Order: sequence, then structure tokens, then C-alpha cells
Amino acid sequence: MNGLMELLFYIGFANLLGFALMGIDKRKAERNKWRIPERTLWGVAILGGAIGSYFGMKVFRHKTKHQSFRIGMPLLILIHAALIGYFFMS
Repeated sequence: MNGLMELLFYIGFANLLGFALMGIDKRKAERNKWRIPERTLWGVAILGGAIGSYFGMKVFRHKTKHQSFRIGMPLLILIHAALIGYFFMS
């Protein structure tokens, strides 16, 4: 049970981070300041923060014109859901 709590904490943290990074990057874009690299945004999403990143895209209206983000984030969410389902069903 302890491992499950650690996993839930990790996923929660990754999603909060993904959401926050989308908001921070949007603010920086509006102010013409140094931006968070897309590689970083994708890295957080791939490592468990896809749901938070996706909601950050929607809430902050950020990266919504980029086809890779519009298609990639929902696809990544599905992949994560399938992986979690596979590991918990086994």
C-alpha cells in the first residue's frame, strides 16, 4: 500500500508541475521574456504530468495552436492510462 501512496503523490506532483509550467510559460510569452523550452514541457508530461499539462493548455490557452501539443497531450494521457491499467490489472 505504501508504494501506491508514493505513486499517487508522484503523479499528483507531476501534474501540478505540468499545469504550473504551462501557466508560467504563457506569462513569459506575453511579456517577451525567456521561455521554458518545449523539451521541458514535454519531459514533464511524459514523466507523468500529461493531465496537468493538458489542463494547463486549456486554462491558460497556451500551446493550443501547436498540433503536436493538441494531439500529443491527449494521446499521452491515453498511453499513461493504458500503462497504469496494465500494471494494476496484472
